[in-house]
Amino acid sequence: MSLTPPTHLMVVRQALAALPGARIVGGAVRDHLAGRPVNDIDLSSAYPPEIAASMLRRSGFKVFETGLAHGTITAVRNGLPLEVTTLRRDVEADGRHADVIWTDSWQEDALRRDFTINAMSMDVHGNIYDYFGGMADLRDGCVRFIANATMRIREDYLRSLRFFRFWARYGRGAPDSEAISAIAANLDGLRILSVERIWMELKRLLEAPDPCDALVQMQGCGLWTALFPEATPLRIDLLRLLAAQSSANDVLLRLASLLPDAGAANTLATRLKMSGDEAARLRLLLNEALPVPAEASDRRGMRLLLLAAGRPGGDAQHDAAAWLRLREARDGVSASIREALRDIPTPIFPLQGRDLIALGHTPGPELGRKLQSVKDWWVSDGAAADRDACLLRLAELAKPGGAC
Repeated sequence: MSLTPPTHLMVVRQALAALPGARIVGGAVRDHLAGRPVNDIDLSSAYPPEIAASMLRRSGFKVFETGLAHGTITAVRNGLPLEVTTLRRDVEADGRHADVIWTDSWQEDALRRDFTINAMSMDVHGNIYDYFGGMADLRDGCVRFIANATMRIREDYLRSLRFFRFWARYGRGAPDSEAISAIAANLDGLRILSVERIWMELKRLLEAPDPCDALVQMQGCGLWTALFPEATPLRIDLLRLLAAQSSANDVLLRLASLLPDAGAANTLATRLKMSGDEAARLRLLLNEALPVPAEASDRRGMRLLLLAAGRPGGDAQHDAAAWLRLREARDGVSASIREALRDIPTPIFPLQGRDLIALGHTPGPELGRKLQSVKDWWVSDGAAADRDACLLRLAELAKPGGAC
């Protein structure tokens, strides 16, 4: 197993040594077998969580009891967190969560997972345990629910959306027909899911190198329309153009390409309870009022675009470049404009109220009006005037006959 830095692999081995019989499980095993980078490491053991925590502490790990009711603790050493979970068996599921009891059966624990490729485990010696054909499915590019697709979906309806996330990354050829039929037959269950979980899963799907075919399949079985009516019918052409650009893996940009307008963006952002920053950026990407620079040499136009793309806590350069990238795909705007934008600093209005107070101006509404008048002039002049020029403009406004 390849981990970066290599010291992380040593920490995993130390944890396995501290819990005799424990194994690496889930995504780490899948990605190891697929030859992909391994990021998060999850372990399972037959020890109850309190006992596992004690054993790990004796071996020098810091242990946090993050989910005792579900058998989960987090062990940390050298900055690497390892999630360690007791072998479990579901006793009751409500379509979102499951009540569990401990078990000593690795196969029972694997049965409660979603897909065959996620149900494998590996011991300290590198032996792979595969109860449901996950290795063959991984090799063949087949994403398949364990045992019975309908049962797995009804345990947690979010698995319908997760299916397409994993198919976008690991699937080859047509998706599993049993899975598609089961997803289409269980759309009603989606209504019990929290919008926060749906949004998190959609983000992970849109992070795939090319999610387009997965979205088309979602539309075909009714899942896309059921979850995202604001983006229905599916507009995939712009996303195909963006997905072809390896640097354009911006989740919100990809989502914006699927939406018809800023109104739909606002509705979707509100319904999915996006963060304030996510919602503001999504609306900005679909804002048709931003100015498009005429050409790559139009420095004035670029400064005005950067100014218009500014928002509290945002990155005007990043957001303006994403806004232009969407216009390249949709309207044929030249990519040379976006490339030239990198060399243009984001303009900052050079005056503040305290500057004027220091120069003897009286604080109050009149000062605010003067400052706004200078800023309006600065913007109309292309946001290029420096502090001295702005002060000169202020002095002109203060003369008899000057207008604020």
